[in-house]
Amino acid sequence: MPLDEYRKKRKFEISPEPAGSSDTSTPSKGRSIYVIQKHRATQLHYDFRLEFNGVLMSWAVPKGPSPDPTVKRLAMQVEDHPLEYANFEGVIPGGEYGGGTVMVWDNGEWEPEVDDVAAALKKGDLKFTLHGKKLRGSWVLVRTRGFGSKADKSWLLIKHRDKYASTADIEEEQPRSVLSQRLLADVAREEGGDVEKAATGDPKEGARPSARKATQKATSKNRLKR
Repeated sequence: MPLDEYRKKRKFEISPEPAGSSDTSTPSKGRSIYVIQKHRATQLHYDFRLEFNGVLMSWAVPKGPSPDPTVKRLAMQVEDHPLEYANFEGVIPGGEYGGGTVMVWDNGEWEPEVDDVAAALKKGDLKFTLHGKKLRGSWVLVRTRGFGSKADKSWLLIKHRDKYASTADIEEEQPRSVLSQRLLADVAREEGGDVEKAATGDPKEGARPSARKATQKATSKNRLKR
């Protein structure tokens, strides 16, 4: 079954993650769910998920997606997740698989730029368009040569050149959840997680654009007063 591997790795009586209501194999038509979850587990990474055939195909992107077409980001394919996972935001208990703080960093819809998604996945070249709150436009997932037992799980996530391409550091500039507007530390604090650990996944206050603008505004006011 599609979610067997997902369920074997988790103890749902301990973890608040959804078990998933059903397994389906109905092909998606048109736009489907797209979500990226920022996850401070052993290491910070971004879980990139696309709905297909009734589940969320998932890749772990260590450095997060980049809207810069010259930047290729490693994306390691992991087990499929249930559709209900798209709204999961909270704390996976320490000691459990993926233990740490999770936020919904971006979400929206996606649509393939190919006629046959299954064939594109098998070939290792999936082109698609994102309609997210943070990420938009044309992208591609390309399978690359990996190493060891997970050689076939190694992909690259790359932005195509279009009007949404940018050199912005989007993870640094837009660090908050699109569901709750919380930072990882906020999620951990409110959900009983490790706040100090979660905070290492947030940008430093001085690095946030809002903080920089506030500082610049305060500096300008002080200059006017002199």
